[in-house]
Amino acid sequence: MDTILGPLYIAVSWIIVQFHSFYSLIFDKDSGAAWGLSIVSLVVLIRICLIPLFVKQIKSTRNMQALQPKMKAIQERYKSDKQRQSEEMMKLYKETGTNPLSSCLPILAQSPFFISLYQVLSHIAQNKTVGVIDQPLLESAQKAHIFGAPLAAKFMDSAEKIQSLGASLVDVRVVTIIMIVLMSASQFYTQRQLMTKNVDLTVKTPFMQQQKMLMYVFPIMFAVFGINFPVGVLVYWLTTNVWTMGQQMFVIRRNPTPGSKAFEERQERLRAQGKIVEAPAEIAAKKAAEEARQNRQQPKRQPKSKRQTGASAPAGSAQTRTRAGSASQSTGEKKPSLEKKDAQDGKEKGGSASGSRTAKSGQRKGQQRPKHPSKK
Repeated sequence: MDTILGPLYIAVSWIIVQFHSFYSLIFDKDSGAAWGLSIVSLVVLIRICLIPLFVKQIKSTRNMQALQPKMKAIQERYKSDKQRQSEEMMKLYKETGTNPLSSCLPILAQSPFFISLYQVLSHIAQNKTVGVIDQPLLESAQKAHIFGAPLAAKFMDSAEKIQSLGASLVDVRVVTIIMIVLMSASQFYTQRQLMTKNVDLTVKTPFMQQQKMLMYVFPIMFAVFGINFPVGVLVYWLTTNVWTMGQQMFVIRRNPTPGSKAFEERQERLRAQGKIVEAPAEIAAKKAAEEARQNRQQPKRQPKSKRQTGASAPAGSAQTRTRAGSASQSTGEKKPSLEKKDAQDGKEKGGSASGSRTAKSGQRKGQQRPKHPSKK
């Protein structure tokens, strides 16, 4: 790894040293501010160089969102022929000018710099010179602390190793935990902002489910891997997340995805500024729909007492129901209804009739039909 990325180690260390020379004019050369700001400046420089790739990422992401219904139709049509399905997918990408890998370009381009910075700080922790960082700069970097935590210290380091860097185990772990939490929170907010504001919610596609899954997976990854990174790398990673969050907020506000919530908010701002003039027919239609919504009246709900009174009252006149209700309210007594009495009488009559039918070993009583003359 050192042989392959050796030139990149030199480039990263040289950039850090140049920024350190500048910040040493303002702060102490051995302070954490001078070395920490050098790492932050490295991140800013790299992200500025990656802006063209970020623009391609935004365009690719939007194209992929727009192509999801067509891609799903191709998958359903050629589900039994995987080769034909792949050919149709590639044809669709070529016709629309979409590259599925464009959304990963900023991460892939930034990965070598991230690995190089990790190796440079690891060499500093091991008291080894790397790139253009010679022995005096190495000693200065080892003395640099950020809120009491050395740049080269890790959460998992032993107490003896941290003491050799001139710090305490508690300070290092508190600082690293706070930075890991901030990293995870910034990553979650960035992904959530993309899902809630810059996605067309009228179209349900598998792409949205993937983005929703990444919204929870990335913060967990930051928390798991963050405990194995030096403080300087955590500074690099946290700065990258904050830059990405601010850059995405700017893009969503200025150039949101059509059909998304951010797009509707932008249209409202432009209408308020008079930059969008709608047709009179559209204005009249919106006004009529709003008036109809306001004039719509919901049916009034009757009290429970009225519903019970209406359900138990007989199908008589309204005056009779009113008198019955007032009489029951004045006396406060509950009288059995006529239906209940009739039902009880019917049960008694039915009981006696059934008893007479079952008398004399189940023989029927009463007048019997005369026999036919031919049977006499």
